Amino acid sequence: MKMKLSAYSSFVLIMAMVSLLKNSSADPTDGFSEVALTEDNFLIQKPYDKPLNERYSYKNGIRRFWVYENDKPFKVGSPTRPRTEVRIKGHDYSSGVWQFEGQLYVPEGTSGVTVMQVFGAVTKSTSLQLRVYNGQLKPYRSDPVATDIYNKWLRLNVIHNVGKGEIKVYVNGKQKVVVYDDGPAEHYFKCGVYAAPDSSSHYMESRWKNIKLYKKRTTDLIMAV
Repeated sequence: MKMKLSAYSSFVLIMAMVSLLKNSSADPTDGFSEVALTEDNFLIQKPYDKPLNERYSYKNGIRRFWVYENDKPFKVGSPTRPRTEVRIKGHDYSSGVWQFEGQLYVPEGTSGVTVMQVFGAVTKSTSLQLRVYNGQLKPYRSDPVATDIYNKWLRLNVIHNVGKGEIKVYVNGKQKVVVYDDGPAEHYFKCGVYAAPDSSSHYMESRWKNIKLYKKRTTDLIMAV
C-alpha cells in the first residue's frame, strides 16, 4: 500500500509541475483571436486648441503622444485634465473577454500621468487606469506592476473578463496584478497621455507601437464553463 501511495503521489507531483511550467510559459494572447484594426479605429483626442501634429505623431510604426500640464482639455467646456490619447472605437464591449496589447515607452521625466485606460464603470469613469509616477507603472496609485520603466520598451497586456468583473495586467508576458472593475458598463480601451489628478510633470509623453486588440474565442469560453 505504501509503494502504491508513493507512486501516486509522485505522479500527482509531476503533473502539477507540468501544469505549472505550462502556465508559466503561456502567452497572454493564447486562446484569443485578434480583432482587425484600421486607422479608422484610432480616434485621437488632444487639446482642442492645438493642431494634431503639435501633440501627436505616427511614424515608422510608433505613435508618439505628448501633452503639457497647462494644456487645454480635449473639448471646450470639459472639466477634465489635459490629454493626448487614442480611443479605440468601433469595438466597445459590455460582455465577453477582451484584451488590449501594446508596447509602451515612457521617456525619463514624465510623471503623474495615465498611459492606458479601460474606460467604463458604474460609479466612476474608468475600471482601470495605468499611471506612471517617477518611473513606476501603477494601477491608479496602488502598488507598482513595473518599476524603473523609463527609456525602455515594455510589452503590456490587459485582459478584461467582463463576466467575472476581473482585469489582469501583464508586463513583458508575466501577470502582475488582478483588479476588479466597477460593475456592468460599456467599455473601451485608451492609451496615450492623460494628466493625473495631481503631481503631473510639466511635460508628459508616451510612445506606443504594435497596438492590438483581441477577443476570447467562443469555443474557449464554452469549455471554461
